[in-house]
Amino acid sequence: MQKLKIAVIGVGYLGKFHAQKYAQLAESELVAVCDSNAEVAQTIADEHGVDVYTDYNELVDKVDAVSIVVPTQKHYEVAKVFLENGVHVLLEKPITSTVEQARELVSLAAEQNVVFQIGHLERFNPAVMALDDVLKEAQFIESHRIAPFNPRGADVNVILDLMIHDIDIILDFVRSPVKGIQANGVPVLSNDTDVANARIQFENGCVANVTASRVSMKSERKMRIFQPDAYITIDFQNKTLGVHRKGEGEMFPGIAEIDSLEREFEQGDALLAESAAFLKSINEKSRPVVSGEDGMRALETASEITRLLGKQ
Repeated sequence: MQKLKIAVIGVGYLGKFHAQKYAQLAESELVAVCDSNAEVAQTIADEHGVDVYTDYNELVDKVDAVSIVVPTQKHYEVAKVFLENGVHVLLEKPITSTVEQARELVSLAAEQNVVFQIGHLERFNPAVMALDDVLKEAQFIESHRIAPFNPRGADVNVILDLMIHDIDIILDFVRSPVKGIQANGVPVLSNDTDVANARIQFENGCVANVTASRVSMKSERKMRIFQPDAYITIDFQNKTLGVHRKGEGEMFPGIAEIDSLEREFEQGDALLAESAAFLKSINEKSRPVVSGEDGMRALETASEITRLLGKQ
């Protein structure tokens, strides 16, 4: 199998890890890194012995695929250049700043017949991936994603910074159109929303209650899913999955006891798994785990939550 020539566009805090993963994978050849900060770009390029660029346009005819890890406001303009030139793209989340931009990129990827994957990393969490044989019909979902303030994510509100991870996962779990949304949120440390809660109703009757905060003193990423035959708990941070079902006995008269199965997974490397899945989609000409359409749907929901918060 011929190695795919890869470049990483944007090699700041997160982008440098993208470069590391492609350098590790047998299916890829990291050939270049690019960053508007020449010193940062040179440091990462020297680390991997690859070419260095400050203008991503110069890479279009030199690579098969790119990872784009630039600020959200730059996602559209950078991704568009590569997609319209037939280069496969892994684009960090959120897909773009606006739904209209996302829609254009999705259409462009389809026209050019290239893989367009969005970096919703939690899809590659082993606790999430283990749900395939457990999750049947979600009826109620509750999620909490809280973290201390980090200026790296402050270019967008908490919905696009943190909540969108859970929005993407929930949309993938439920697989039903959104019927209605209620939302509340407040700014605390920044000029944008830092704490938010959304209640998402789906046409199939499922309801999701989603909370995100970036002004907490601790980090926590948990989700609870209720379906007819089980209560499922996911701890994204600690990589644990709990499945609780009605047992044969009774804990109280007329109330079934609960049989619980707890699984703990190795910490693993979700970014390596995401990068490998991207390369696999290219080689097999298959739909990526998190497609451009998935990223667009998550952004549509996140944008509606943001719109509702603006009307408070």
